[in-house]
Amino acid sequence: MIGSIKRLVLGVAVNLCLVQGAVYAETPMEQLQETIQQVMVAMNSAGKGNNPELREKLRDALMPRFDWFEMAKQTLGKHWSTVPNRQHEFVAVFAEFLGNSYIGKIGSYKDEKIVFVHEAIEKNLAQVNTKIVSSKGEPTSVNYRLHRVQGEWKIYDVVVEDISVVANYRSQFNRILANASFDDLIRRLKEKDSNHKD
Repeated sequence: MIGSIKRLVLGVAVNLCLVQGAVYAETPMEQLQETIQQVMVAMNSAGKGNNPELREKLRDALMPRFDWFEMAKQTLGKHWSTVPNRQHEFVAVFAEFLGNSYIGKIGSYKDEKIVFVHEAIEKNLAQVNTKIVSSKGEPTSVNYRLHRVQGEWKIYDVVVEDISVVANYRSQFNRILANASFDDLIRRLKEKDSNHKD
Protein backbone atom coordinates (compact mmCIF):
# COMPACT_ATOMS: atom_id res chain seq x y z
CA MET A 1 0.00 0.00 0.00
CA ILE A 2 0.99 3.60 -0.49
CA GLY A 3 1.84 4.89 2.97
CA SER A 4 1.35 8.44 4.10
CA ILE A 5 5.09 8.84 4.72
CA LYS A 6 4.29 11.34 7.45
CA ARG A 7 7.86 12.25 8.25
CA LEU A 8 8.66 12.92 4.60
CA VAL A 9 5.55 14.99 4.10
CA LEU A 10 6.19 16.93 7.30
CA GLY A 11 9.71 17.74 6.27
CA VAL A 12 9.11 18.41 2.63
CA ALA A 13 5.78 20.17 2.81
CA VAL A 14 7.08 23.04 4.90
CA ASN A 15 9.98 23.59 2.59
CA LEU A 16 8.79 22.59 -0.90
CA CYS A 17 7.28 25.89 -1.90
CA LEU A 18 8.81 27.19 -5.06
CA VAL A 19 8.00 30.38 -6.91
CA GLN A 20 6.65 30.31 -10.43
CA GLY A 21 8.66 32.14 -13.04
CA ALA A 22 11.54 33.26 -10.83
CA VAL A 23 13.84 33.43 -13.82
CA TYR A 24 15.72 36.43 -12.40
CA ALA A 25 17.17 34.24 -9.64
CA GLU A 26 20.37 32.75 -10.97
CA THR A 27 21.17 30.03 -8.47
CA PRO A 28 18.97 27.22 -7.14
CA MET A 29 19.35 28.54 -3.60
CA GLU A 30 18.18 31.99 -4.66
CA GLN A 31 15.15 30.50 -6.36
CA LEU A 32 14.27 28.49 -3.26
CA GLN A 33 14.64 31.54 -1.04
CA GLU A 34 12.40 33.64 -3.27
CA THR A 35 9.83 30.88 -3.42
CA ILE A 36 9.60 30.48 0.31
CA GLN A 37 9.07 34.22 0.61
CA GLN A 38 6.19 34.03 -1.89
CA VAL A 39 4.61 31.18 0.02
CA MET A 40 4.83 33.17 3.24
CA VAL A 41 3.12 36.09 1.50
CA ALA A 42 0.38 33.75 0.27
CA MET A 43 -0.16 32.36 3.75
CA ASN A 44 -0.31 35.82 5.27
CA SER A 45 -2.80 37.07 2.69
CA ALA A 46 -5.01 33.99 2.44
CA GLY A 47 -4.78 32.83 6.02
CA LYS A 48 -3.76 29.47 7.38
CA GLY A 49 -5.76 26.27 7.33
CA ASN A 50 -7.09 24.22 4.47
CA ASN A 51 -9.12 26.93 2.73
CA PRO A 52 -9.60 27.02 -1.07
CA GLU A 53 -7.96 30.42 -1.59
CA LEU A 54 -4.78 29.38 0.20
CA ARG A 55 -4.65 26.02 -1.57
CA GLU A 56 -4.91 27.75 -4.95
CA LYS A 57 -2.13 30.23 -4.16
CA LEU A 58 0.13 27.49 -2.85
CA ARG A 59 -0.62 25.39 -5.90
CA ASP A 60 0.34 28.26 -8.22
CA ALA A 61 3.64 28.63 -6.39
CA LEU A 62 4.47 24.96 -5.90
CA MET A 63 3.54 22.99 -8.99
CA PRO A 64 5.59 24.74 -11.72
CA ARG A 65 8.91 24.37 -9.91
CA PHE A 66 9.02 20.58 -9.99
CA ASP A 67 10.10 18.56 -12.97
CA TRP A 68 7.12 16.27 -12.57
CA PHE A 69 7.95 14.29 -15.70
CA GLU A 70 11.43 13.39 -14.46
CA MET A 71 10.23 12.75 -10.92
CA ALA A 72 7.41 10.47 -12.08
CA LYS A 73 9.75 8.63 -14.45
CA GLN A 74 12.23 7.95 -11.66
CA THR A 75 9.57 6.80 -9.21
CA LEU A 76 8.14 4.35 -11.74
CA GLY A 77 11.67 3.05 -12.40
CA LYS A 78 11.88 -0.12 -14.50
CA HIS A 79 8.15 -0.03 -15.14
CA TRP A 80 8.34 3.28 -17.02
CA SER A 81 9.29 1.68 -20.34
CA THR A 82 6.51 -0.90 -20.06
CA VAL A 83 3.73 1.71 -20.36
CA PRO A 84 4.83 4.02 -23.20
CA ASN A 85 1.27 4.98 -24.09
CA ARG A 86 0.35 5.90 -20.52
CA GLN A 87 3.40 7.79 -19.31
CA HIS A 88 1.78 11.22 -19.56
CA GLU A 89 -1.27 9.93 -17.72
CA PHE A 90 0.95 8.68 -14.91
CA VAL A 91 2.85 11.97 -14.73
CA ALA A 92 -0.41 13.90 -14.38
CA VAL A 93 -1.82 11.59 -11.70
CA PHE A 94 1.46 11.45 -9.77
CA ALA A 95 1.84 15.25 -9.83
CA GLU A 96 -1.68 15.73 -8.53
CA PHE A 97 -1.19 13.13 -5.83
CA LEU A 98 2.13 14.37 -4.51
CA GLY A 99 1.47 18.07 -5.07
CA ASN A 100 -1.88 18.01 -3.28
CA SER A 101 -0.36 16.00 -0.45
CA TYR A 102 2.11 18.79 0.24
CA ILE A 103 -0.32 21.62 -0.36
CA GLY A 104 -2.72 20.08 2.14
CA LYS A 105 0.01 20.07 4.81
CA ILE A 106 1.65 23.43 4.23
CA GLY A 107 -1.27 25.55 5.41
CA SER A 108 -1.29 23.92 8.82
CA TYR A 109 2.31 24.75 9.72
CA LYS A 110 3.46 27.74 11.71
CA ASP A 111 6.56 29.00 13.48
CA GLU A 112 8.97 26.86 11.45
CA LYS A 113 12.17 28.54 10.30
CA ILE A 114 14.19 27.45 7.29
CA VAL A 115 17.96 27.63 7.36
CA PHE A 116 19.88 27.36 4.09
CA VAL A 117 22.99 25.36 4.87
CA HIS A 118 24.85 24.69 1.64
CA GLU A 119 24.58 24.85 -2.13
CA ALA A 120 26.53 22.69 -4.59
CA ILE A 121 26.32 23.13 -8.35
CA GLU A 122 27.97 20.97 -11.00
CA LYS A 123 27.07 21.97 -14.55
CA ASN A 124 23.30 21.44 -14.84
CA LEU A 125 22.90 19.58 -11.56
CA ALA A 126 22.61 21.05 -8.08
CA GLN A 127 21.81 20.26 -4.49
CA VAL A 128 20.59 22.73 -1.89
CA ASN A 129 20.78 21.60 1.73
CA THR A 130 18.42 23.13 4.27
CA LYS A 131 17.19 22.52 7.78
CA ILE A 132 13.71 23.11 9.15
CA VAL A 133 13.90 24.45 12.69
CA SER A 134 10.75 24.42 14.79
CA SER A 135 10.12 25.69 18.28
CA LYS A 136 9.85 22.05 19.38
CA GLY A 137 12.07 19.13 18.57
CA GLU A 138 15.27 18.67 16.60
CA PRO A 139 15.94 20.33 13.21
CA THR A 140 14.89 18.32 10.16
CA SER A 141 17.34 17.99 7.28
CA VAL A 142 15.76 18.61 3.85
CA ASN A 143 18.02 18.46 0.79
CA TYR A 144 16.82 19.33 -2.70
CA ARG A 145 18.19 17.77 -5.87
CA LEU A 146 17.64 19.97 -8.89
CA HIS A 147 18.58 20.21 -12.53
CA ARG A 148 18.43 23.09 -14.97
CA VAL A 149 15.53 23.02 -17.41
CA GLN A 150 15.31 25.85 -19.94
CA GLY A 151 17.07 28.29 -17.64
CA GLU A 152 15.22 27.38 -14.44
CA TRP A 153 16.17 25.05 -11.62
CA LYS A 154 13.62 22.27 -11.26
CA ILE A 155 13.39 19.80 -8.40
CA TYR A 156 13.55 16.13 -9.33
CA ASP A 157 14.08 14.66 -5.85
CA VAL A 158 13.99 15.64 -2.19
CA VAL A 159 15.93 13.90 0.56
CA VAL A 160 14.47 14.21 4.05
CA GLU A 161 16.67 12.94 6.89
CA ASP A 162 18.62 10.85 4.35
CA ILE A 163 15.45 9.34 2.86
CA SER A 164 14.85 10.06 -0.83
CA VAL A 165 11.23 10.77 -1.77
CA VAL A 166 11.84 9.29 -5.24
CA ALA A 167 13.47 6.13 -3.90
CA ASN A 168 10.76 5.73 -1.28
CA TYR A 169 7.92 5.90 -3.80
CA ARG A 170 9.82 3.74 -6.29
CA SER A 171 10.02 1.01 -3.65
CA GLN A 172 6.30 1.31 -2.90
CA PHE A 173 5.32 1.29 -6.57
CA ASN A 174 7.52 -1.75 -7.23
CA ARG A 175 5.73 -3.63 -4.46
CA ILE A 176 2.31 -2.67 -5.82
CA LEU A 177 3.15 -3.56 -9.41
CA ALA A 178 4.62 -6.90 -8.38
CA ASN A 179 1.11 -8.05 -7.43
CA ALA A 180 -1.24 -5.65 -9.19
CA SER A 181 -1.79 -3.92 -12.51
CA PHE A 182 -0.83 -0.45 -13.67
CA ASP A 183 -4.53 0.44 -13.52
CA ASP A 184 -4.52 -0.55 -9.85
CA LEU A 185 -1.60 1.79 -9.17
CA ILE A 186 -3.36 4.68 -10.92
CA ARG A 187 -6.55 3.97 -8.97
CA ARG A 188 -4.72 3.95 -5.62
CA LEU A 189 -2.99 7.24 -6.38
CA LYS A 190 -6.30 8.85 -7.32
CA GLU A 191 -7.93 7.55 -4.14
CA LYS A 192 -5.11 8.94 -2.01
CA ASP A 193 -5.30 12.24 -3.88
CA SER A 194 -9.02 12.45 -3.15
CA ASN A 195 -8.27 11.99 0.55
CA HIS A 196 -5.76 14.85 0.44
CA LYS A 197 -8.45 17.20 -0.83
CA ASP A 198 -10.98 16.32 1.86
